[in-house]
Amino acid sequence: MHNYIINASIQIIPVVTDKHPYEWVDEAIAIIQQSNVKYEVGPFATVLEGTYTDVMGLIGEVNEFLYQRECSEWITNLQIQIRCKGDITGAEKTDKFAVSEIPY
Repeated sequence: MHNYIINASIQIIPVVTDKHPYEWVDEAIAIIQQSNVKYEVGPFATVLEGTYTDVMGLIGEVNEFLYQRECSEWITNLQIQIRCKGDITGAEKTDKFAVSEIPY
C-alpha cells in the first residue's frame, strides 16, 4: 500500500459482564494515545489519521491488546477512507463546519 495519509474510525463495543464496557474502551483508547498516529476521540468512535501501515497496525494492536487482556468478546467497527494518489485528512472533510463559538 502507498504511504499517503488515510483516515479511519474505530469503535470498540465490548460484549462483557466482567466490568463496565467503558473501562475496556478506555484501555483501548490508551493504546491509541500511546501510538504515533494522530487521533481524535469522539463519543461513538475514535478517528485515526496516518499512513495505511501505521493506522492498520494500530487497529491490530488494539484488538491484540483486548485479546491479551482476555476481554471475553467485542465488536470492532471500522471505517477506512483511502485515496489512491494523495492524502485524505479529516480536516479536509470537516474544517468547513468549524465554529469558533458554540451558539447557545
